[in-house]
Amino acid sequence: MRRILWLLLGLLVLVLVALPWLRSAEHADLEVARAQAPGAFVTLQHGKVFYRVAGPADGAPVILVHGFSVPDYIFDGTRRHLADAGFRVVSFDLYGRGWSDRPDVVYDRDLFAGQLGQLMDALHIQRASLVGISMGGAVVGHFAAAHAGRVDKLVLIDPFTQAVDIGPMRWPVIGDWLFYSYYLPHLAGTQLDGVSHPEHFANWPKQFAAQMRYPHFGRALLSTGRHLIGQSSLPDFTRVGRQNIPTLLVWGRRDETVPFALSAQVLQAIPSAKLLAIDDAGHIANVERPDIVDPAIATFLTTPVVATPPP
Repeated sequence: MRRILWLLLGLLVLVLVALPWLRSAEHADLEVARAQAPGAFVTLQHGKVFYRVAGPADGAPVILVHGFSVPDYIFDGTRRHLADAGFRVVSFDLYGRGWSDRPDVVYDRDLFAGQLGQLMDALHIQRASLVGISMGGAVVGHFAAAHAGRVDKLVLIDPFTQAVDIGPMRWPVIGDWLFYSYYLPHLAGTQLDGVSHPEHFANWPKQFAAQMRYPHFGRALLSTGRHLIGQSSLPDFTRVGRQNIPTLLVWGRRDETVPFALSAQVLQAIPSAKLLAIDDAGHIANVERPDIVDPAIATFLTTPVVATPPP
């Protein structure tokens, strides 16, 4: 009897150890899949980066930066609208997401801001207006704080603001096991949690899951959780405010991921920012209410900056 118990215990331990591998979807070849990618690739410091360009070649450049896990398709509508309005629009996949490489590096603000700057250099863009959604807001804020001379205007959509504690997942070993066994396998199914009307986006979980098939997607997200979202964006936003970078703040009043109440902190950091509050929207306001958000962004980017007279 004791032998059987030990055998059962051994089998249980074996299953628990193997669970992250058993639940992983990361078995497809990214390089093969890239043949179907709807854009282009450029090789930067840490690998290949997928990007798309739309709009007239002589249009004012605008670069769109996505958030924590949803890649550049989150800006499909915004990219089309701004291109039709005459802007030269660039969207791309951050490292670890979508069609871009998933290097074995620390995924923090410096990595992503560096990727943004290197992409601008590769595309011969000296200055641009930047649009960042959710974690992308933290990325463009970090870039603008350090490189104000390369930023014309800034648009922050439901930007990541306060530090988030990811709990036990920040610990080695046990955190990895929890992430790969439980958090990651359920991630596609949570894509509509922050949306006011999920019935309008029924295909989103399937669309999101496609990128989960390629190796090291999970590694990138876990590293981002440990090295980026545990730090507040407010110091960068405060530097943006001090450098008087024209800023539009767009926020869904129903946002449960980054609550609307936090907009007050961003406005305190960037006192000159204009706030556009969207009543019937959650965390991805440009996707939920493109009829309001996209024209507002185009108008903001088009409106000339009025110089503030010295005191």
